[in-house]
Amino acid sequence: MERNFSVDRNSEIELRLLIEAIYLKYSYDFRDYSGASIKRRVDHALSQFECNTISALQEKVLHDPAAFMQLLQLLTIPVSEMFRDPSHFLAIRKEVVPLLRTYPSIKIWIAGCSTGEEVYSMAIVLREEGLLDRTIIYATDINPRSLEKARQGIFSMENVRAYTANYQQAGGQSSFADYYTAAYGYAIFDKTLRENVTFADHSLATDSVFSETQLISCRNVLIYFNKSLQGRAFGLFHESLCHRGFLVLGSKETPDFSAFGDQFEPLVKQERIYRKS
Repeated sequence: MERNFSVDRNSEIELRLLIEAIYLKYSYDFRDYSGASIKRRVDHALSQFECNTISALQEKVLHDPAAFMQLLQLLTIPVSEMFRDPSHFLAIRKEVVPLLRTYPSIKIWIAGCSTGEEVYSMAIVLREEGLLDRTIIYATDINPRSLEKARQGIFSMENVRAYTANYQQAGGQSSFADYYTAAYGYAIFDKTLRENVTFADHSLATDSVFSETQLISCRNVLIYFNKSLQGRAFGLFHESLCHRGFLVLGSKETPDFSAFGDQFEPLVKQERIYRKS
């Protein structure tokens, strides 16, 4: 038992040193991410890199930026789909869009946009509701490869078949195929959907606000943060939103237990849609 405790303690120390080294060398800050989540991903990275210890992995990524970029893909595993949780997007259509119509111009920040599935989903909703032309969307993520894929707007046709069902359940007003061209097993989405989109590198752990946004969507990102970093993120969102702006979260996320719990009121609580108080 004592030996196992020592091994676990060594791994804990090595993990903290790896995260600190990544921050000092590459300025990516994972120090306030959920310990359990980071540990799972680093354990997976050990097998991918064929390293016996976290210290060996640290040596590899410190001296090889290409290896670090490979590790970054594992630390920020993009898990997304278009119109994920269709009832959520249906609630946006019914409850949020009528209020967005009252603004002469609209700014939307999609934080942690990953490979862009939510960006295109939001753009399609806005187009169908007649709001896309007067909307600027800021799509941000810490992973440059994910951002590049989001810019390209090319997704596997196998995935798009599942997205089609989501789109229909989310109140889609057209044929989903109208929004992409199929070629060689891939769907290339209409470039006009991203004409008003700015893709940008942004970290909720270290970077600042996007001011005067009407809606912020940050879904299934905060679950990977500890309470301190969640609090920082809610502070950024509160500062970025205009008066009575909208905050959209993932199904297991809420501001209720943060220092900003009384700064947001539920609009559609079941779908985690809030308004700035």
